[in-house]
Amino acid sequence: MATLRMLLVLLAVLVFLAQVSSDFSIEEEEEEAPLLSQVTVRGGNRRLMQDIDCGGLCKERCSLHSRPNVCERACGTCCVRCKCVPPGTSGNREVCGKCYTDMVTHGNKTKCP
Repeated sequence: MATLRMLLVLLAVLVFLAQVSSDFSIEEEEEEAPLLSQVTVRGGNRRLMQDIDCGGLCKERCSLHSRPNVCERACGTCCVRCKCVPPGTSGNREVCGKCYTDMVTHGNKTKCP
């Protein structure tokens, strides 16, 4: 009977330690990934989606482009689909990942500015 009690106490301590250690790893992940605080949930049955200002970001991205209206239209399409606009006025496309870099037009040219 005493060994059964000792075994139950040991089991309870192990469960408590496992819970405490998992809490610490969650807090560390939150500190390492500040972008997760910008992600919002829209409705109960929808996936996590990021709210970003595509119009403002694309206007800044295309500010020095020779054809800003065409650039903003293409950038807006890429922003809505990929949920990302690279920083700066040119380059840095790899920051937004494969979605942004691999999107092409019907003429097989890169779509996203």
